[in-house]
Amino acid sequence: MRRVLFTLAISSVVFLASCSSDDDATGTEMDEAIVIDNPASYTFERNGETTVSFGGQTTRILMAQEFLGALTTNTNTAETLKSIYAHEEGAADFEDADLNASDKNLRSKTAASVDYFSTNATDQALIRADFESWIDGQVNNVFTNWNVTAEAGVAGQLADGEKTRYINAQGLEYNQLFAKGLIGALMTDQALNNYLSTAVLDEGSSREDNDAGTVLEDKSYTNMEHKWDEAYGYIYGLNADASNPNADLGADSFLNEYIGKLEEDPDFAGIADEIFQAFKLGRAAIVAGDYDVRDAQAEIIREKISLVPAVRGVFYMQRAKATLADAVPNYASAFHALSEAYGFIYSLRFTRKPGTDAPYFSKEESDELLEELMEDGVNGLWDVEAETIDEICEDIAERFGFTVAQAGE
Repeated sequence: MRRVLFTLAISSVVFLASCSSDDDATGTEMDEAIVIDNPASYTFERNGETTVSFGGQTTRILMAQEFLGALTTNTNTAETLKSIYAHEEGAADFEDADLNASDKNLRSKTAASVDYFSTNATDQALIRADFESWIDGQVNNVFTNWNVTAEAGVAGQLADGEKTRYINAQGLEYNQLFAKGLIGALMTDQALNNYLSTAVLDEGSSREDNDAGTVLEDKSYTNMEHKWDEAYGYIYGLNADASNPNADLGADSFLNEYIGKLEEDPDFAGIADEIFQAFKLGRAAIVAGDYDVRDAQAEIIREKISLVPAVRGVFYMQRAKATLADAVPNYASAFHALSEAYGFIYSLRFTRKPGTDAPYFSKEESDELLEELMEDGVNGLWDVEAETIDEICEDIAERFGFTVAQAGE
């Protein structure tokens, strides 16, 4: 372990040493500095046993990946797909027997964070209804026209090189809406607005127990350590080596993959390590009982992860705009990109603006962007104009503080 004595609040290597607040203090008296052991990797132990655990997050990521495969199997019924989405323990919903035995599912954690939805059952219900409507649309509109050539106003298939895209009558791929929507409604919301929430980290006697090193029953970790790890698991739960995950970005089809995509962009290079270092330092701060450093790292994580749907949404809209401008547009490719963008724009409502309890775009604002994307004409994406794409991209980029050119390259 690398020991770091923090003496300044700078970036990810931060410190806290507090002066006495007594009025009689001379200014030379200092409380003892908190020493944080910040390891080189996300490795934490107690009595020789690991204290890192996020098995539930790994399970849900695996469930999500299997579900996406089922969503493009045209023999599945809406009932079957909804059963997978809202899996009940013991139901034979998955190919993986361990997933079938699990009491976890995707639906119960969709739009389920403490900070955003504990007192907002109305929006939670509307968001879950959206996901279920995409299942119904895939079965009732796309599956029924599986072998039909799509055209404006007609669902079906379009060739995209060696791939075939299956779209609804407005040009949307429901599987892309679902996949990118889950990045926001499940992974981002649970990580940023639930497990990194002080309401969760400090719930009940969590601080006192953490200070005393009181672990959960039959576990090696404190409640607070575990909650932080659960946030970590929604990003790195499928990495072969989760203690050093940046060597294996792209381990899943969700946040992990798209953090990797931002890392590949020179304008956002370094973001992967910024996220990892903040997670690691925040966890080390929990071990040391330094909750100011912990909370500062949570803010970094919120800011950086919130960039993912914003940057990738703009990226895919600009890619689609360029494709649609070709002399002979590849509609399959363009609609695929726009469907990915749609899902990422939908996910903006689950982002978290640092220092606030609100997203960068509210549910109403992200819905307005999606309506704008689909309303140039009666046929949705078939009618979308380049000007509309640019207006939406500018709105997103300005709110997050990057440029369309930076994201669209």
